[in-house]
Amino acid sequence: MKYHCFEELPVWNDAIEVAVSVFALTASSSFRGHAGTRNQLENAAVSVSINIAEGFKRGTTQETLTFLYIARGSAGEVRSMRRLLNRFDSFSELKSGIPDLIGRALSVSRQLRSWADSMQNSDIRGQRYLTDRSRRSAKDARERAEFLEELRRVREGHRPGSEESARKMSSENQSLN
Repeated sequence: MKYHCFEELPVWNDAIEVAVSVFALTASSSFRGHAGTRNQLENAAVSVSINIAEGFKRGTTQETLTFLYIARGSAGEVRSMRRLLNRFDSFSELKSGIPDLIGRALSVSRQLRSWADSMQNSDIRGQRYLTDRSRRSAKDARERAEFLEELRRVREGHRPGSEESARKMSSENQSLN
């Protein structure tokens, strides 16, 4: 699937959910007197979605990858902060939300890793490098691949409606026997 804006990305939406969960968590009275910890956790959570958005809007594959790895690092930071808070008695009332938040942050991290892996294995250098010639070449390659796929289907007898025809012929043959 091709995404036209970062708001369509499942990973961006999941990152927003992580940030919403963090802000709900940091609204707790447990964070009174721990402004630095609260700010660090909130900033890390917000950083995930912001870096996904910025990477998506960049013009080269390498720039996008850089921001995906920054976002992934921030997701790791959220997980680390939650594990740290779990060790302090002053945050004991928050322990019930720890597994869910850690799981969400881990899911975002995995999605970012998969996206980065797919980009690293791509020959596409990014929008910034596209010219009319390269766009035409990519279009020609896509059309050629579609044509070859259609030829393969025809060769294998998978033309539209051929399955229905095959079923009819099969039932007619059975009734003759």
